[in-house]
Amino acid sequence: MQIEDKIPDPTEYCALRVASGLSAMSLDAATLGLPKSLYAVTLRQDGKLIGMGRVVGDGLHVQVVDITVAPEFQGKGLSRQIMERIMAFIDEKIPKCAVVSLFADVDWLYQKFGFVKPQKSQGMFYKRV
Repeated sequence: MQIEDKIPDPTEYCALRVASGLSAMSLDAATLGLPKSLYAVTLRQDGKLIGMGRVVGDGLHVQVVDITVAPEFQGKGLSRQIMERIMAFIDEKIPKCAVVSLFADVDWLYQKFGFVKPQKSQGMFYKRV
């Protein structure tokens, strides 16, 4: 298994999102957006993308996104390895005053890295139809 600080190919990015239960992204959007990542981690087994995660933003506000592992590799601590790399990047490269956020369907992984549910703020998103 190889873990690299590398942006995934747009085609494999789109395929892994769908395979792991995340919402689908278009190839055009992935091609446009992925190169703008502040940081990305890919996890491969025999050259195939099986896990990934990214950090996006401008340095003042950053968001952890796309943390996912292919279903057949889940439950083996791989998401934790991805998050460890992401948190090392944030701790080393992102100013301490920056707002670091994420949206997740589960909180058990992220709480281990110091993420907490906000007391005063509420996360929101704009759902386009």
